[in-house]
Amino acid sequence: MLEFRDIDISDKERICTALKISDFRGCEYSFANNMAWKRLGDSQISFYKGFYISCAFRSEDGIPSFIFPSGQGNYREVITEMKRFSESLGKPLRITGITENSLSLLGELFHDSFDYTCSRNDSDYIYNTSDLTELAGRKYHSKRNHLKRFRELNYDFSLINEKDFDDCITFSATEYNERVDQNDHSFVAEQYAINTFFNHYFDFGLSGGIIRIDGRIAAFTIGEGINSDTFCVHIEKANTGYNGIYAGINNLFASSAAYGYKYINREEDLGIDGLRKAKLSYHPAFLLNKYTVIFK
Repeated sequence: MLEFRDIDISDKERICTALKISDFRGCEYSFANNMAWKRLGDSQISFYKGFYISCAFRSEDGIPSFIFPSGQGNYREVITEMKRFSESLGKPLRITGITENSLSLLGELFHDSFDYTCSRNDSDYIYNTSDLTELAGRKYHSKRNHLKRFRELNYDFSLINEKDFDDCITFSATEYNERVDQNDHSFVAEQYAINTFFNHYFDFGLSGGIIRIDGRIAAFTIGEGINSDTFCVHIEKANTGYNGIYAGINNLFASSAAYGYKYINREEDLGIDGLRKAKLSYHPAFLLNKYTVIFK
């Protein structure tokens, strides 16, 4: 039977090998994300032959949530093992992060033995890199205006280096401390994730950008290439007291770090109205819809 444990930096080579084989575009298929956000869902990992499996054991309904496995081998076999493990806990097998191609594969293998749903809140926003760097055409007129106001500021942009780590952590911690509900589990998990990103920045192979205005940090962002054609932005923080700051960090980082990638994944909106409006305003090339499957 499958055995689960905490993810560790020593797992990087094995996990990244499996991720590279599958070449999935979803934001959950990142070693850095899996390790940094493990506290959000109390996630643990397992391996089965050529497959990498991650499972979040924290949920409102008590049912563990597996991420569709990456790697190579017999999918009927690995899904059956996952089902056996879930049933040993007295729970049905639930798998998340399933794209249309993976859903079709499950249908071929298991026919009508599962139900599936698709939540708009979980869809990743996928943009053409050229759109975010060039902001060309009428649809980006307002973004160019925001960027123009940003460029009037006395700013300095650079790629993040080790000397910036402490400033970025302090910047995000200050924002966290100003939030109304500091005990919200998702806020706590986010702060843990940010610290993990910086603690293992070079091990993860991350890229980051930082904006300073009048010598003080005003924004930072972190991302990485997650498959053969997609760069993923994991974290983006900015002081909204500066006009156009988000337009600035978005454009500058895309132009400097995502070069060579066709797409940029800016992850999901979690059903947050303001976040959804902001992400839609950049006109994604498409939404990467992801299904959740529960076996009967």
